Amino acid sequence: MKYICTLIAVKDIEKSKKFYHDILEQEVVADLGANVILTGGFALQTSESWASFIHKNYSEISYGSNDAELYFEEDDLDGFIEKLNKFDIEYVHPLKVHSWGQRVIRFYDLDKHIIEVGENMAVVVKRFIGNGMTVEETAIRMDVPVDYVEAFLK
Repeated sequence: MKYICTLIAVKDIEKSKKFYHDILEQEVVADLGANVILTGGFALQTSESWASFIHKNYSEISYGSNDAELYFEEDDLDGFIEKLNKFDIEYVHPLKVHSWGQRVIRFYDLDKHIIEVGENMAVVVKRFIGNGMTVEETAIRMDVPVDYVEAFLK
Protein backbone atom coordinates (compact mmCIF):
# COMPACT_ATOMS: atom_id res chain seq x y z
CA MET A 1 0.00 0.00 0.00
CA LYS A 2 1.29 3.47 -0.88
CA TYR A 3 -0.29 6.79 0.11
CA ILE A 4 -0.46 9.11 -2.90
CA CYS A 5 -2.06 12.43 -1.96
CA THR A 6 -4.94 14.34 -0.43
CA LEU A 7 -7.69 15.45 -2.79
CA ILE A 8 -10.12 18.27 -2.03
CA ALA A 9 -13.29 19.05 -3.97
CA VAL A 10 -13.61 22.66 -5.14
CA LYS A 11 -16.47 24.61 -6.67
CA ASP A 12 -14.37 26.55 -9.21
CA ILE A 13 -11.13 24.86 -10.17
CA GLU A 14 -9.72 27.88 -12.03
CA LYS A 15 -10.25 30.21 -9.05
CA SER A 16 -8.84 27.55 -6.72
CA LYS A 17 -5.72 27.10 -8.85
CA LYS A 18 -5.18 30.87 -8.72
CA PHE A 19 -5.77 30.97 -4.94
CA TYR A 20 -3.27 28.20 -4.24
CA HIS A 21 -0.72 29.68 -6.65
CA ASP A 22 -1.00 33.32 -5.59
CA ILE A 23 -1.23 32.78 -1.83
CA LEU A 24 0.57 29.49 -1.14
CA GLU A 25 2.91 29.42 -4.17
CA GLN A 26 1.69 26.03 -5.32
CA GLU A 27 2.46 25.23 -8.95
CA VAL A 28 0.38 22.99 -11.16
CA VAL A 29 2.16 19.68 -11.72
CA ALA A 30 -0.60 18.22 -13.88
CA ASP A 31 -3.82 19.80 -15.12
CA LEU A 32 -6.26 17.13 -16.20
CA GLY A 33 -9.23 19.47 -16.42
CA ALA A 34 -11.47 18.23 -13.62
CA ASN A 35 -8.41 17.20 -11.59
CA VAL A 36 -5.31 19.28 -10.87
CA ILE A 37 -2.23 18.09 -9.02
CA LEU A 38 -0.21 20.75 -7.18
CA THR A 39 3.41 20.80 -6.06
CA GLY A 40 2.52 20.46 -2.38
CA GLY A 41 1.45 16.88 -2.99
CA PHE A 42 -2.30 17.43 -3.00
CA ALA A 43 -4.94 17.63 -5.70
CA LEU A 44 -7.99 19.70 -6.53
CA GLN A 45 -11.06 18.02 -8.02
CA THR A 46 -14.16 19.74 -9.38
CA SER A 47 -17.15 19.22 -7.13
CA GLU A 48 -19.17 17.94 -10.08
CA SER A 49 -16.73 15.16 -10.91
CA TRP A 50 -16.15 14.36 -7.24
CA ALA A 51 -19.90 13.99 -6.69
CA SER A 52 -20.11 11.52 -9.57
CA PHE A 53 -17.19 9.49 -8.17
CA ILE A 54 -18.89 9.03 -4.82
CA HIS A 55 -22.36 8.55 -6.34
CA LYS A 56 -23.86 11.70 -4.82
CA ASN A 57 -25.67 14.70 -6.21
CA TYR A 58 -23.62 17.88 -6.52
CA SER A 59 -25.87 19.48 -3.86
CA GLU A 60 -24.77 16.79 -1.37
CA ILE A 61 -21.15 18.01 -1.36
CA SER A 62 -20.67 20.13 1.77
CA TYR A 63 -17.95 22.58 2.71
CA GLY A 64 -16.74 24.20 5.89
CA SER A 65 -16.89 21.18 8.18
CA ASN A 66 -13.79 22.33 10.10
CA ASP A 67 -12.63 18.75 10.60
CA ALA A 68 -9.36 18.78 8.64
CA GLU A 69 -6.75 21.14 7.26
CA LEU A 70 -3.99 21.44 4.72
CA TYR A 71 -0.79 22.22 6.62
CA PHE A 72 2.08 24.30 5.27
CA GLU A 73 5.26 25.58 6.91
CA GLU A 74 6.95 28.88 6.14
CA ASP A 75 10.43 30.14 7.05
CA ASP A 76 9.34 33.80 6.96
CA LEU A 77 5.96 33.73 8.68
CA ASP A 78 5.88 37.50 9.23
CA GLY A 79 6.49 38.07 5.50
CA PHE A 80 3.79 35.55 4.63
CA ILE A 81 1.25 37.27 6.92
CA GLU A 82 2.13 40.59 5.30
CA LYS A 83 1.45 39.02 1.89
CA LEU A 84 -1.75 37.37 3.14
CA ASN A 85 -3.08 40.73 4.32
CA LYS A 86 -3.18 41.85 0.67
CA PHE A 87 -5.90 39.28 -0.07
CA ASP A 88 -9.53 39.07 0.98
CA ILE A 89 -9.11 36.17 3.40
CA GLU A 90 -11.53 34.72 5.93
CA TYR A 91 -9.49 33.78 8.99
CA VAL A 92 -10.13 30.83 11.28
CA HIS A 93 -8.01 32.70 13.83
CA PRO A 94 -5.31 35.37 13.82
CA LEU A 95 -1.65 34.64 14.48
CA LYS A 96 -1.26 32.49 17.58
CA VAL A 97 1.54 30.68 19.37
CA HIS A 98 1.13 27.00 20.20
CA SER A 99 2.35 25.68 23.55
CA TRP A 100 5.53 24.32 21.89
CA GLY A 101 6.41 27.80 20.59
CA GLN A 102 5.43 27.51 16.93
CA ARG A 103 3.59 30.53 15.54
CA VAL A 104 0.69 29.67 13.21
CA ILE A 105 -2.21 31.22 11.36
CA ARG A 106 -5.28 29.44 9.99
CA PHE A 107 -7.63 30.65 7.29
CA TYR A 108 -10.13 29.28 4.80
CA ASP A 109 -9.64 28.74 1.10
CA LEU A 110 -12.41 29.66 -1.33
CA ASP A 111 -14.41 26.54 -0.43
CA LYS A 112 -13.96 26.78 3.36
CA HIS A 113 -11.17 24.17 3.58
CA ILE A 114 -8.91 25.15 6.47
CA ILE A 115 -5.35 26.12 5.60
CA GLU A 116 -2.75 26.28 8.36
CA VAL A 117 0.55 28.01 7.77
CA GLY A 118 2.99 27.50 10.59
CA GLU A 119 6.46 28.64 11.26
CA ASN A 120 8.97 26.09 10.02
CA MET A 121 9.97 23.97 13.03
CA ALA A 122 13.66 24.55 12.25
CA VAL A 123 12.99 28.28 12.58
CA VAL A 124 11.31 27.71 15.95
CA VAL A 125 14.31 25.74 17.23
CA LYS A 126 16.80 28.31 15.93
CA ARG A 127 14.77 31.17 17.44
CA PHE A 128 14.89 29.55 20.88
CA ILE A 129 18.61 28.76 20.58
CA GLY A 130 19.26 32.28 19.25
CA ASN A 131 17.48 33.71 22.29
CA GLY A 132 19.97 31.94 24.55
CA MET A 133 18.20 28.70 25.38
CA THR A 134 20.27 25.53 25.52
CA VAL A 135 19.38 22.48 23.44
CA GLU A 136 17.99 20.83 26.57
CA GLU A 137 15.92 23.90 27.51
CA THR A 138 14.60 24.11 23.95
CA ALA A 139 13.61 20.44 24.04
CA ILE A 140 11.75 20.99 27.32
CA ARG A 141 10.08 24.17 26.00
CA MET A 142 8.95 22.38 22.83
CA ASP A 143 8.11 19.12 24.63
CA VAL A 144 10.26 17.10 22.21
CA PRO A 145 13.32 14.85 22.57
CA VAL A 146 16.77 16.46 22.58
CA ASP A 147 17.71 14.65 19.34
CA TYR A 148 14.71 16.29 17.61
CA VAL A 149 16.18 19.70 18.48
CA GLU A 150 19.72 18.65 17.59
CA ALA A 151 18.59 17.43 14.15
CA PHE A 152 17.58 20.99 13.24
CA LEU A 153 20.96 22.36 14.28
CA LYS A 154 23.06 20.11 12.01
